[in-house]
Amino acid sequence: MAAAQGAGSSSAGPSGLPGSALGHSSNSTVVAVWEWQDEFGRWRPYRGNVCSYIEQVIQASQQKGRRSGSGLVSSIPLGRADPVLAPYVIDIPSLTQFRQDTGTMRAVRRHVFPGDSAAGQGIVWEWQNDEGGWSPYEMNVCVFLEQARATNHQRVDLGPLGYNYEVDFVAQVQTNKTTRFRRSVQRRLDAPYPVTTSLAPLHTGVGCSCQQCWPNSGTGPITTRYRHSMINFPNSSTAHQVSGRTASVSSSSVGFVPYNKPTLTGARSTPRLNAQSTLVLQQAGGPSTGLSASNGVSAPNLPIKMLKPSKLNQALAATPTEPEAVVKKYLEELKGTPADEDCIICMEKLSSPSGYSDTCESSTIRPEAVGRLTSCQHSFHMLCMLAMYSNGNKDGSLQCPSCKTIYGEKTGTQPKGKMEISTFPQSLPGHKDCGTIQIVYHISRGIQGPEHPNPGMPYTARGFPRYCYLPDNEKGRKVLELLKVAWKRRLIFTVGTSNTTGESNTVVWNEIHHKTEMDSNLSGHGYPDPNYLDNVLAELAAQGVTEDCLGQ
Repeated sequence: MAAAQGAGSSSAGPSGLPGSALGHSSNSTVVAVWEWQDEFGRWRPYRGNVCSYIEQVIQASQQKGRRSGSGLVSSIPLGRADPVLAPYVIDIPSLTQFRQDTGTMRAVRRHVFPGDSAAGQGIVWEWQNDEGGWSPYEMNVCVFLEQARATNHQRVDLGPLGYNYEVDFVAQVQTNKTTRFRRSVQRRLDAPYPVTTSLAPLHTGVGCSCQQCWPNSGTGPITTRYRHSMINFPNSSTAHQVSGRTASVSSSSVGFVPYNKPTLTGARSTPRLNAQSTLVLQQAGGPSTGLSASNGVSAPNLPIKMLKPSKLNQALAATPTEPEAVVKKYLEELKGTPADEDCIICMEKLSSPSGYSDTCESSTIRPEAVGRLTSCQHSFHMLCMLAMYSNGNKDGSLQCPSCKTIYGEKTGTQPKGKMEISTFPQSLPGHKDCGTIQIVYHISRGIQGPEHPNPGMPYTARGFPRYCYLPDNEKGRKVLELLKVAWKRRLIFTVGTSNTTGESNTVVWNEIHHKTEMDSNLSGHGYPDPNYLDNVLAELAAQGVTEDCLGQ
């Protein structure tokens, strides 16, 4: 990006910009920009060619409606504009983006901007995210930045748009005004956004603000019945929607796949950390003394001080891991004629043999056998549950495909790394009565194991080390202790596709949200956030990490 040059002021907010900077030019031409809301509450613009397609479909539908009296088009498949977006459909009545293969729903919106603005010229401003990729600012910020650059301002304040940042055009950086943390920014030229004759008012709103990430969960119609793949399960970062059904299910789970079980330690109490010391939880690395999983991945013991001996090893010795034994432990075989309903794994009737009878064989479980999970009482073909378990890590745990109840102990696929914990006296906004806990996660790039999407292929680890913050009070220390358990169970991160950059085979967050900034919660990453601790406790519980784990 060429830095702005000229005689303009060295720093400017809205008062330092021309009168049109926050308003609109006299140009009567306007362009339409469609944006979707990501999991952090940010609005991210679709590319110009995608917006052109959306506008064309709506315009054609309006013309057809005027001729025939029919209603406006209800859904727009985005794959016709960009093959990368093939799974996505925009539902116009609800202004929602729906992902057909996972059921994830996100809000969308449409705004119009002057034709001579950044949007009309196809100019997009982007900031560098934690994973090393580039994320676009929402379009009203892009327009503001481009106007400032065009009028030779060297620095602008994004405060009037709802962001606690300054952007320096010369250094090409964004700076957090409170923490002084800096990120690179860039200016990119793309396809111009489509001209529209819409009479909707020009956009003058400020940036989106949210207290916590916009919910990932959601349901929606998938019109074709299909059989769940026993290899490519829905990604853990999305909600799971059963084909042809509308029942809501939790998004806080990792597909249907159980994982390797590491040796756990822990304590029920939550002692205050010593501000002079740093606790390090090392995951893997060096000779492993942990349990050897059946798929060849070693799950090591972690060097964390225990306040009392763990009883988990003795319990694990009695936990069956043979597939048939695990299925029979958690499912009670039903006698008589099963209910007239589908098995949601194979989508065949429970009264018919399992849809996996041709690919999964068992000497002890019949294809027509139906079992009921002992706690949640949901029923499935026992052979389907066997196929599901056999294609996981076979660690002795099961998760109900319907309600996500966990049987046994759920573990994840987090690569080896290190978790460092320390404290310092500075308070977080909203928690003035205590200091701050700092967590630093270290994970390096490596090779995917059998439990990962593409075994044997390399994975990247962008944006590490990652710094996270909790208040050093009773509830914050409780969350910390549970995060230690989640780390040891390999639940904090996973290997998958980044929602931010689209990069595959990379280390990504896994359903347990962290605060990576001390303030500026307009981004969703910082404080104050009065709901965060309760929300993260709920997310941990959905992963099977509760206070009961601290006594093991």
